[in-house]
Amino acid sequence: MTSYDSGLPPRLGGLTFHGPLSESRADRIAGRLAAAGPADVLDIGCGWGELLLRVLEAAPGARGTGIDINAEDLARGRALAESRGLADRVAFVEESARGTGLGPADVVLCLGASQALCEPGQPHDPAVALRALRSLVRPGGRVVLGEGFWERTPTGAELAGMWPGAHIGDHLGLGALVDLTVEAGFRPVWTETASTEEWEEFESGYRHDTEVWLAARPGHPLAAETRERTDRRRSAWLHGYRGVLGIAYLTLVAVA
Repeated sequence: MTSYDSGLPPRLGGLTFHGPLSESRADRIAGRLAAAGPADVLDIGCGWGELLLRVLEAAPGARGTGIDINAEDLARGRALAESRGLADRVAFVEESARGTGLGPADVVLCLGASQALCEPGQPHDPAVALRALRSLVRPGGRVVLGEGFWERTPTGAELAGMWPGAHIGDHLGLGALVDLTVEAGFRPVWTETASTEEWEEFESGYRHDTEVWLAARPGHPLAAETRERTDRRRSAWLHGYRGVLGIAYLTLVAVA
């Protein structure tokens, strides 16, 4: 039964990836990873594991594991794997990434989930996350890190329009972020960043099904709170981080 059938607001059903990542870029990343001949792939904070599944499709000799704490996303990942004939080569595990014993692997994916590797209750620290990722990948293996960075220094008004408590220290510039990867024991072999088109596809897709649901059900008991949450997220993008917050996709090789 879909969210529409149940009368509840849909959740992310219109998205292929939970982030500003195009299918063409994802396929290029998967192809580069597959060319290295990995035996195993570990996806940290995998969600429904779309990139993980694409890597496995490109590398038919590899097996994969995705870990996340969202049971709904993991169930979606299992269904996608089944529909694509990959169910016997991938496992979706409900557990915390911090302290996981599932590594090391030949390829580690961590897209928008590095906070899961940091100390709970502490500010997000990409250096801590990178050290954890280094421990999860074999020497010579690849890590793909999807991480936020400031395209430029945000103004006070832009910070006020973002997420609650947004601070200039929440992110680094791209150069400083890449420097951290070297300090953590990697060589950055591919650096790319999300385009405006990818951001717009993601932000619009994130809300599309919910906006359609709201338009059709203005008097639904959940409409008011859903409308407020959706309007707040759209405002944070358009009045806050649009053109300010970037996403870097860094392909890293672990130094032997």
